[in-house]
Amino acid sequence: MTVTRGLEGVVATTSSISSIIDDTLTYVGYNIDDLAENATFEEVVYLLWHRELPTKQQLEELKQQLAENATIPKEVIEHFKMYPIDKVHPMAALRTAISMLGLYDEEADVMTKEANYRKAIRLQAKIPTVVTAFARVRKGLEPVEPRKDLGFAANFLYMLTGEEPNETAVEAFNKALVLHADHELNASTFTARVCVATLSDVYSGITAAIGALKGPLHGGANEAVMKMLKEIGTIDNVEPYIRKKLENKEKIMGFGHRVYRKGDPRAKHLKKMSEKLTKLVGEPHWYEMSVKIEEIVTSEKSLPPNVDFYSASVYHCLGIDHDLFTPIFAVSRMSGWLAHILEQYDNNRLIRPRAEYTGPSMRTYVPIEQRG
Repeated sequence: MTVTRGLEGVVATTSSISSIIDDTLTYVGYNIDDLAENATFEEVVYLLWHRELPTKQQLEELKQQLAENATIPKEVIEHFKMYPIDKVHPMAALRTAISMLGLYDEEADVMTKEANYRKAIRLQAKIPTVVTAFARVRKGLEPVEPRKDLGFAANFLYMLTGEEPNETAVEAFNKALVLHADHELNASTFTARVCVATLSDVYSGITAAIGALKGPLHGGANEAVMKMLKEIGTIDNVEPYIRKKLENKEKIMGFGHRVYRKGDPRAKHLKKMSEKLTKLVGEPHWYEMSVKIEEIVTSEKSLPPNVDFYSASVYHCLGIDHDLFTPIFAVSRMSGWLAHILEQYDNNRLIRPRAEYTGPSMRTYVPIEQRG
């Protein structure tokens, strides 16, 4: 057996959903640059699940299905109110809530293709409502009911703030959703596929994926980036702060990637939105600081920024609490997780790798009285 730590470079399955080839990311053959500039998130959801962009009628049907299934059980909201709010990270709340949703779905354990697709619709529709409801409940506010006349991106921002968002905010958030929708066999997606490969249910697969995304080496990086920017404070502090980090060989969040070598193709789109939004809200220093950090790290370590780096300032300028950054990642990645779960069910085999044993061997049991 050949041991590959972290499974780096190991091809574990085949998939027709997304690809990363020569630092180019595609969803079902469509370049991410093309989709980020032109597609709505709902179109991307349809593309990932059906492998084709929707017709106008198909898109309207999907939007209607999402709108009709966006409400969450009142029991989930009441459950939020029982949490020790000052101690619960939103990702922990999300993980619990998604698992809880399965208790209220009569088809949770029905494993037909049609039932699993209906569950996919429900989960994609409800996750924005779950995230925004928790965000408001922990502040002592009542959740805002989803509106059927708003698109997916606009509806999320509306439920979060209670106010209809402006066009720039919707454009920025839609773009972020598109860019985060899928990313081949990343840690959380692989976790979801391992889970459902046992023929466990969709809710279990998504709950497992959220658990993997919660880690700072996966989904938590953008929250860590914003924490770093706040610690730096001003552009004059960037150079001494970053150089000290480099001297101490500390990890600088938001840079580098296991798969990309020349750079994350998603980062440039969020960089543009960061520049636009920071100016719009009168806080251009966040963008200017980020650019300065990028210049130093790229020069010293040859590490380009990844998707998390500029998404931090984008979300901040949308007025989103910093610890909600990773749950928002999950709102988008839900579409990719579900695509992979459905694909796994369609051509399933239990995922069961081996491990090379490195412990002691040929030992003999010694009665407890004789042990020193």
